[in-house]
Amino acid sequence: MNTAPDSAARHRWLTDEEQRIWRAYRHATTLLEDHLDRQLQRDAGMPHIYYGLLVGLAEAPRRRLRMTELAMQAKITRSRLSHAIARLEANGWVRRENCPSDKRGQFAVLTDEGQEVLRSTAPGHVTAVRQALFERLSPEQQKALGEIMEIVAEGLQPDEAGADLPWLR
Repeated sequence: MNTAPDSAARHRWLTDEEQRIWRAYRHATTLLEDHLDRQLQRDAGMPHIYYGLLVGLAEAPRRRLRMTELAMQAKITRSRLSHAIARLEANGWVRRENCPSDKRGQFAVLTDEGQEVLRSTAPGHVTAVRQALFERLSPEQQKALGEIMEIVAEGLQPDEAGADLPWLR
C-alpha cells in the first residue's frame, strides 16, 4: 500500500476497522467455499459450482433453462458454463438441446440421473451449509447477513445496458 501524501490525497484507504472487516469477510468466504467444495467432492464428485447448476435446472420449469439464463443465475461467464455443462454431460447428469426458436441458442436439461444425484446429495450439502453458517449465527445475525448480502449484490448487479457482468462475457 502506497501511503505517500499525494497518493493519500487521491485515495480513500480503508480504516483499520474496515480492513479488519474486509479481511474477516475474505477469510470466511474463502473457507466456506472450500468447505462446501470439499463436502460435495467427497459426497458426489462435483464442485460447488456444478451443484448450483444442477439446483438451478431442478428448479426450472421442465428442468431446463437456456444456457444464457443458467449463466446469469450462476453468475459465471458463458465460457465457464459451457465447460461445466460439458463435464455434467459427460457424467450423464445434463444434456443440451437446441433451441427451436433460435438457431444459436441451447438449453441445458437436467436428466433423470442428474435429478437422482441431486436428490441423494442435497441432504449432506444442506447439513454442511447449516453447520458451517446458520448454526453459528443467531436468528438476528442471520437476518442481518441476508440483508447485507442483498444490498451488496444489488449494488454489484447494475441494470443498465453494457454492464460488465460475468454472464454477458
